[in-house]
Amino acid sequence: MTGWRPETILQHGGEEHHLLGAVVPPIFQNSTFVHETLESFLASGEGRPGGPYNYSRVSNPNLDVVEQKLAALEKTERAKVFASGMAAITCAIFSAVKAGDHVVCVDTVYGPTRQFLSGFLSRYGVETTYVVGDDPQEVFDACRPETSLLCLESPSSIFFRLQDLAAIGAFAQERGITTVIDNTYASPIYQNPATFGIDLVCHTASKYLGGHSDIIAGALCASEERVSAMCHQEYALLGAALGPFQAWLMNRSMRTLHLRLRQVASSADCIAEFLRARPEVEDVYHVGLPDFPQAELRDRQMRGWGGLLTFMPKFQEKEKVVRFCEALKIFGMGVSWGGHESLAVPLEGHPMNWKEPRFLVRIYCGLEHAEDLVEDLTGGFKAVQQ
Repeated sequence: MTGWRPETILQHGGEEHHLLGAVVPPIFQNSTFVHETLESFLASGEGRPGGPYNYSRVSNPNLDVVEQKLAALEKTERAKVFASGMAAITCAIFSAVKAGDHVVCVDTVYGPTRQFLSGFLSRYGVETTYVVGDDPQEVFDACRPETSLLCLESPSSIFFRLQDLAAIGAFAQERGITTVIDNTYASPIYQNPATFGIDLVCHTASKYLGGHSDIIAGALCASEERVSAMCHQEYALLGAALGPFQAWLMNRSMRTLHLRLRQVASSADCIAEFLRARPEVEDVYHVGLPDFPQAELRDRQMRGWGGLLTFMPKFQEKEKVVRFCEALKIFGMGVSWGGHESLAVPLEGHPMNWKEPRFLVRIYCGLEHAEDLVEDLTGGFKAVQQ
């Protein structure tokens, strides 16, 4: 895969050798593997690409394909796929902390990740400090002698705040602090945090990597040393492996990743401009806006953006926000995003630098025609006026 561009990696990465000439890898729907020699058996179970294989709780040929593809895309030495995005991020965090450690995390990180840090790890003596994160100095100032992990998400959830990955990566490496980032929004097509010095790169693969709303999966990309240690510890002991069929579906979906991202980003740009022109809208949060507040940093560490955006309506009565969402016909009201279908969800946002919470609507633009999405949103605003 050396020298291949992302579009080619998506089609052929990890699939250089076809079994019996099959252009699509078969599904290895087996739990265990047998060996002809004791030497082969003893060498198995390492979870390394290409085997020898031991048990599908650690490795499987279908997992190998997507793992090699992801590592090449993220420009890391290795990758592992997980049963969910939360399995990936929690295993990454577990691998970097122990009782008595301190974590610094961006305040608008994915909600369940924050819940894991504050509601679960706090029971074991791990303390977390939250920061806005758009100023790297704020991250540096929050660190203590016992800080072992910086938990990033760039762009972050709901408000799409960026962190300066190069500055934070260099600071952490100098002090021996591990860095982990949720790279789900950007995907490996638009951002490669490892090239900026970030240690652990996680994805909720249920979203763009899966792309069809038919799998739950996660991924982690890192160095050979970190992934190998995790295979022996968190990955194997917590039973976090992705199933072979889900890995096969993920590989199928990744073939069109670059095409789907291009389409949803185009629709999101269209919807963002439409919303900015509506008198009912107070603010629009979208990474692709020409006057995005962190445009210089965006252009320095990202190559594009996706189909996710948020807007703040001027009408702040909860019943009106709900009425807007319920009136939509194409946009479904549901969790997650990154699939083929458009979604709109009412939220109550209250980040650290706001004095009081405000009602928001998070929108994901799927693969429908952008003009149909505009017409659907127009109907939502009309319903609020009735």
